[in-house]
Amino acid sequence: MRSFLGRDILSLKDFERNEFMHIFEVARELESIPRSRRNSTMLADKTLVTAFYQPSTRTRLAHEAAMHRLGGHVTGFADAKMTRAGDFYQESIKDTVKMLEFYGDVIVMRHFQQGAPHEAAKWASIPIINGGDGWGEHPTQILTDLYTVLREKGRIDGLKWLAVGDMRMRTMHSLAYGLTQFDCPITFVAPPDMSLTPEFKAELKEYSLDFKEAEHVEQVIHDVDVILVEPVVQPDYTKSRDERSGNVGLTPANYKITRQLLETKAKPDAILLHSLPRMDEVPVDVDITRWSRYWQEAFNGVVMRMAIIALILGAME
Repeated sequence: MRSFLGRDILSLKDFERNEFMHIFEVARELESIPRSRRNSTMLADKTLVTAFYQPSTRTRLAHEAAMHRLGGHVTGFADAKMTRAGDFYQESIKDTVKMLEFYGDVIVMRHFQQGAPHEAAKWASIPIINGGDGWGEHPTQILTDLYTVLREKGRIDGLKWLAVGDMRMRTMHSLAYGLTQFDCPITFVAPPDMSLTPEFKAELKEYSLDFKEAEHVEQVIHDVDVILVEPVVQPDYTKSRDERSGNVGLTPANYKITRQLLETKAKPDAILLHSLPRMDEVPVDVDITRWSRYWQEAFNGVVMRMAIIALILGAME
């Protein structure tokens, strides 16, 4: 297995099965720290730099919380408009990261341009973590989701997945790549204009992913163990900020996971994941049902980022 020391975390296409399992083992070892709401001194001499060119609640704060839990320090920005990349200078990614590498030991980047973290990794002498790049990937979120499934179900192999939402999303791309390393059939349900592209389907076939598509969640929800939902009402991820106002539409019934649907159709031991934020695709009355696991998922988001940061900065092996 390749060492994680100094490694960029850019795409789940770069991961082999044993590397997934090793990260999960390290996460399990570190989980007691945030669960007991304490900080360690593991990375007391290290600093995380957050370079967020797009809005973020969970991804940015989960990385920051993870670094604090490990005893490290955090600096960075959370709005491209507050940087020289967001004003008339339009500073390049190269120039930005060449400066940021002097301010810390690892950079987590979210960007509206697909491939931006990969470009940053070409120029930075410190590791780059992809916190979401346009319509590209979101590897740390799906590592979180897979870890959540492992903790809740005791296994990943052999579970049937249902993914509902916009298949152009970076989370869906990383999910599909991640599941290629496990025995997990998956069904994708999306509006026609948000379905898997022919190019992406061809790529997944090359990776031997066992997948199919359906038109309505009711057609398949009875047969699955894990339900992962994302909104079909989405911002434009190719922009630094989507500032639409007024009514942006509601979720059609085909793509909603309601309490009634879960009670009448879903397996009693199925689990429901959502990385959030949400519109109306998962109504709030689902929160207190036995299926919901998105709050556990949020906690695990800190645990997973702790594992990733600790590994690439050499605090864990």
